[in-house]
Amino acid sequence: MKKEENLVILDGKIAVVTGGSRGIGRGIALRLAGMGALVYINYVSRPDAAIETKELIEKAGGKAEIIGFNVADGEKVQESLNQIVADAGAIDILVNNAGITRDGLLARMKEADWDAVLDTNLKGAFLCSKAAARFMMKKRWGRIVNISSVIGFAGNAGQANYAAAKAGLVGFSKSMAREYAARNITVNCVAPGYVVTEMTEELDEKIQEKIKAEIPLGSFGRTEDIAAAVAYLVSEDGRYLTGQTLHVNGGMYM
Repeated sequence: MKKEENLVILDGKIAVVTGGSRGIGRGIALRLAGMGALVYINYVSRPDAAIETKELIEKAGGKAEIIGFNVADGEKVQESLNQIVADAGAIDILVNNAGITRDGLLARMKEADWDAVLDTNLKGAFLCSKAAARFMMKKRWGRIVNISSVIGFAGNAGQANYAAAKAGLVGFSKSMAREYAARNITVNCVAPGYVVTEMTEELDEKIQEKIKAEIPLGSFGRTEDIAAAVAYLVSEDGRYLTGQTLHVNGGMYM
């Protein structure tokens, strides 16, 4: 992971990636660290994975720290972000990537499963963004990227809670973008399609092939594809985009 030569380097920037220990979050953390940012890797249940991500970054010459907190716990969010600012001096970039699934058909979906997904995937972004924006406003510079999903636009049977949360992130981002634009804080979304992660690798091969048949480019994306979109939005190259959604999905549901 060499520092990017064709992008504005993020030297001196402090980035927080929620759910940054695995999958798409890990890819984003690696990319931002490769651009020179000090990346805080958030996790809630897998400290071993967070440590592994930190080691990957440091092995490549980047800088990273680990911070564990539940994004759905407002008190812990505020305490944790306060600690980051106390240690590093700022929060310049926030990537709200933390997310969970509790799939089930609506007729049988438990209220607790609805609440759990909305709390982590949507409320978590609200809590982290609200807390981080306070520090960004003081510097009059900030980048917030919310990781939505193709499911938030197309829907999916058995994922009403997940689709609602991911769609909600889009409206949340548009409103927040309008509120903070005057302080030079941009707020955007990246909506991944199907990406090769532990979750997709667990799908039956026939199901994988069926999904790929619906993707014009004919394959699942890579975590690096999502990380590249985030890198663009947080760099100076993306300074004039706010309230937008980049769809990184291989052409699904165009």
